[in-house]
Amino acid sequence: MGGDPKIVMDSTLIERYIELGRQFTTYITDVSMEINEALDEEKHVMAEAAQGTHLDVIHGTLKFVTSSSTIAGSACANLGVGPTRVDNVIAIVKAYITRVGEGPLPTELTGELGDKIQTAGYEFGTTTGRRRRCGWFDLPLMKKAIALNGYTEISLTKLDVLTGIDPILICVCYNYKGENVDYPPELTDDLFECKPVYEDLPGWKNDLTAVKAFEELPENARHYVKR
Repeated sequence: MGGDPKIVMDSTLIERYIELGRQFTTYITDVSMEINEALDEEKHVMAEAAQGTHLDVIHGTLKFVTSSSTIAGSACANLGVGPTRVDNVIAIVKAYITRVGEGPLPTELTGELGDKIQTAGYEFGTTTGRRRRCGWFDLPLMKKAIALNGYTEISLTKLDVLTGIDPILICVCYNYKGENVDYPPELTDDLFECKPVYEDLPGWKNDLTAVKAFEELPENARHYVKR
């Protein structure tokens, strides 16, 4: 085989892209300059991330990761903003853990309880629609997420999904090769071998739908959040 490849040009498609270019041209700008000028004017700028920390292409559970960096520092690199200009990093964290697709999930719940959390939390992949695997809250993975992102705040979500479950378990560390460790091992293959060590916490039956303040939560729910 040899020779030059043939390039077929579809004039209709080319015209369509040219027209789209005209429509989008007013939305194209130097993002770095725009954001830095806004910060100079003391305006509030928020960068929103997508996907979980442990899907990060560098620091995640390789090979079960996405194609980009998902940690907070990538916002600076991709938007063209120096790290000293970031003054707040908010973690969006569920009251339990989920994962779409393959990869290690030490606290994974299978069977009826896993199905209950998945249904109550409507845990389906945003893009793929695949069922999310659900598990108990994993403190070692959270500890690593804090290290990777430098969180200043945590926004805890979906606490209501755990209503009616008693007891509620929290993974406080892993047992890895006979030793308890409170931080995930570097290699994904090793994380597969980690067995969760749990602490039991009492659950609650109260409906949390109308709760608007922390003080309004049932005592056991407040204890769970504080723990």
